[in-house]
Amino acid sequence: MSTTSTLAQPKSIAVPSWREEGAQPFVQIDQLTKQFGDFTAVNSVSLDIYKNELFCLLGGSGSGKSTLLRMLAGFEQPTSGRILIDGVDMANIQPWERPVNMMFQSYALFPHLSVEANVAFGLRREGIKSSEVKKRVADMLDMVQMGHLAKRKPHMLSGGQRQRVALARSLVKRPKLLLLDEPLGALDKKLREETQFELINIQDELGVTFVVVTHDQEEAMTLATRIGVMDQGIITQIDEPHQVYEYPNSRFVAEFIGNVNLFEGTVMGDERDSVTIHCPDTNSMIRADHGISCAPNQTVYAAIRPEKIRISREKPVEETNSTCGVIAEIAYMGSQSIFKVRLASGKEVRITQPNFARDMGDRLTWDETVYLSWDADSSVVLIS
Repeated sequence: MSTTSTLAQPKSIAVPSWREEGAQPFVQIDQLTKQFGDFTAVNSVSLDIYKNELFCLLGGSGSGKSTLLRMLAGFEQPTSGRILIDGVDMANIQPWERPVNMMFQSYALFPHLSVEANVAFGLRREGIKSSEVKKRVADMLDMVQMGHLAKRKPHMLSGGQRQRVALARSLVKRPKLLLLDEPLGALDKKLREETQFELINIQDELGVTFVVVTHDQEEAMTLATRIGVMDQGIITQIDEPHQVYEYPNSRFVAEFIGNVNLFEGTVMGDERDSVTIHCPDTNSMIRADHGISCAPNQTVYAAIRPEKIRISREKPVEETNSTCGVIAEIAYMGSQSIFKVRLASGKEVRITQPNFARDMGDRLTWDETVYLSWDADSSVVLIS
């Protein structure tokens, strides 16, 4: 959207609705399953979504996220399980009778109709009087900054402008729930980033509950109040974005959300507030400042994000949570640099560092021997 638009500010909610004691879910998905022949696309999923949330279903191709969205819309019938929206069971309610609208990835605009006629189409089908249609369409086009292009046809618009028209058409009927299937997938990177903030502003202003399906991790992290990470038809973790990133509950989530270094090792000590792991790849001990429940000598994985690892020519004082290797790759990305360091074991470790200084100076370079270290609170220990 417009490059001059103001970025969204954090919502001023003292206690998010999903944390409120006794809060009632707006959308309840209970043991939902969808099978296509022998293939199970969605496998016994249970999920609560609360009013005014911007909830993201995040997963790769074939994870089941779009099938789940289509069942919410009524375009697919569940094999088993229930969907309740605002307390009403959707089992026998047709798609056009649900308090739901859906915005498709393709936008599905009518090419022969103008912008305003596209947005007005659903209202006119409902028989709403012309004066009311005109006002609601004008208000919605102003909200998405498309009022000045109301007379244009879709082929005269850019991808971002078509996306805004599709959003206006989805919202003008004032649904209780808006479903968005990869809504920004057709936009270039810069426009996608700008549009994410606009989408947050619009959702916050209207107070409509959004459920967004995306495969883009950064998009989900930017948009969502909470994220449900899907894999092979199940939701593997549901939490707020920073919790999913900082405290993944499995190797799959750790690797799917952002970049991560996984070190396999054996548990040597497990206390209430710490766990010590012997890691052959680092030829050292890794300590994490939290305990886990596991069997003695169990194999586990220490997950450490690249930005939490320090890289230096100087050997650290502490031998725990440290290792050394040779710089194999360097990528200068403008705001940050990425280093790949090859350990003696052959394992490559990824490190990212912000580029604070404009002058490159005495920078680390290829084939240098360097030392890596990190804090105990930077490690997340995963059993599976």
